[in-house]
Amino acid sequence: TMLPRCAFSVCHVLVLVLCLSSAEDFDWTKNDHGSFYYGTFPAGFSWGAGSSAYQTEGAWDKDGKGLSIWDVFSHKKGKIQQNDTGDSSCEGYHKFKDDVSLMKELKLNHYRFSISWPRIIPTGIKSDHINEKGIQYYDELINHLLESKITPIVTLYHWDLPQVLQEKYGGWQNITMVNHFNEFANLCFERFGNRVKNWITFNNPWSVAVEGYETGEHAPGLRLRGTGAYRAAHHIIKAHAKVWHSYDTQWRAKQKGLVGISLSGDWGEPVDISNQKDIEAAERYVQFYLGWFATPIFHGDYPQVMKDFIGRKSVQQGLGTSRLPTFSPQEKSYIKGTCDFLGIGHFTTRYITQKSNPSGRSSGSYFTDRDLAELVDPRWPDPGSEWLYSVPWGFRRLLNFVKTQYGNPMVYVTENGVSEKMLCTELCDDWRIQYYKDYINEMLKAIKDGANVKGYTAWSLLDKFEWDEGYSERFGLYYVDFRNKNKPRYPKASVQFYKRIISSNGFPNQREVENWRRKAVETCSSSNQLLAADPLTSHMEMVTEIVVPTVCTLSILLSAIFLMFLLRRRN
Repeated sequence: TMLPRCAFSVCHVLVLVLCLSSAEDFDWTKNDHGSFYYGTFPAGFSWGAGSSAYQTEGAWDKDGKGLSIWDVFSHKKGKIQQNDTGDSSCEGYHKFKDDVSLMKELKLNHYRFSISWPRIIPTGIKSDHINEKGIQYYDELINHLLESKITPIVTLYHWDLPQVLQEKYGGWQNITMVNHFNEFANLCFERFGNRVKNWITFNNPWSVAVEGYETGEHAPGLRLRGTGAYRAAHHIIKAHAKVWHSYDTQWRAKQKGLVGISLSGDWGEPVDISNQKDIEAAERYVQFYLGWFATPIFHGDYPQVMKDFIGRKSVQQGLGTSRLPTFSPQEKSYIKGTCDFLGIGHFTTRYITQKSNPSGRSSGSYFTDRDLAELVDPRWPDPGSEWLYSVPWGFRRLLNFVKTQYGNPMVYVTENGVSEKMLCTELCDDWRIQYYKDYINEMLKAIKDGANVKGYTAWSLLDKFEWDEGYSERFGLYYVDFRNKNKPRYPKASVQFYKRIISSNGFPNQREVENWRRKAVETCSSSNQLLAADPLTSHMEMVTEIVVPTVCTLSILLSAIFLMFLLRRRN
């Protein structure tokens, strides 16, 4: 009787192994775009909006703040559209109480913001100096949020590295950043951790690595092709793990908080789902994007496909070792599992097809390492940023991919939204209402599929500084008039729509949801007229600065002249 029982247990183990390995495989051929789903989110689902320090605070040199790489980069001519800077931006540093009132008006459950490292440690090196005025600002913001029953979700690094660390060590190219970042994080846990229970170490490290150290489009503007991005990412992953362990050993027992990371990922869909090469290319796209950071954090090492492709191309270039750095066995086990929740930033989707890049001696770069081409469907709506097309179904696919690849972790959507490129003031942002409606609905479907999504952060609360695009693109639910030195905020129609989603915790039924949209657009038409009349003086000043006045300015001026003419005639 021993043998059959033994055989049974072997079979049992085999079945288990098969089940486990099949759970790892995402079904690329299941193309379920489906129709709109009416229903509500689980009880306790958290609704929020987000911002980041450099994009909204302004006060770049106030109250003892040190320089960040973005202060320096944006002051270099030709780096940012129109040579804009974040020097004053939305004046969030001075107007945080007003902004918390807007959040209360929206009935937000949480607010995601970032702490500026150089605002609290001006040189980035803790032993040099701690700026108490900077700490006081975040203390007041956190307290104000909590008094308003809004949960703070705090990002420790949203791209504004202290400039001293860049000059002294080469920023994220240098392993010493791991300890400096850990000291900064521990200072934040010490000062704010009694009130902040949700920490994000890094926001979108893909951008930090690729755009900061490979293409040079973002600060610090370095172009270290084929190596810079991989080295920066390597150090960022180690820094994240160190901070997670610091929290785990020193703070978790008394503060009872969570530490995660926010990774960005566009979805990659195979051009032809019956073509194995396209399926592999699409998977490679997602692995080189989201998987680059998520796989080490969840499984202890880089995605196999990255190791294979970059390794092979490095050999073809005549290099002795791969351009992708390696983790030691100790580092792998140290990094694996350092995530209490996964933040997902998601905006858009690409179609992906296989495309072999020649690997000459000098052609190694992050982009050519992947051997793929990205395509878009010309029918996809693209109201704003040239990279951002509205493709709602890709969101559900991405959330399901995360579920199957990483063991269904607890997920917070940390960024999702859409921009517009408009010179004219447009508060009736119908396309943004459509975007939020469709994307939030796809997230609801993913939850129905079993994805463990706990919260959603609309990106962003306010129009703000959009990195290398300056102020030419607007993501905000609230319009900010940057020409007026008081930076007044005006609600767009999407504010009303998002507020209704929050208060209903989803989409109760078709009639009601259509009704929300109608009401939202009615409110914006009246405020649109108010706004057109209000900043007339600031538009007038602008005409003296710009030789060719915008259509907006012209139409306002013409209507003002016409009104004066009518009044004269009457008199």
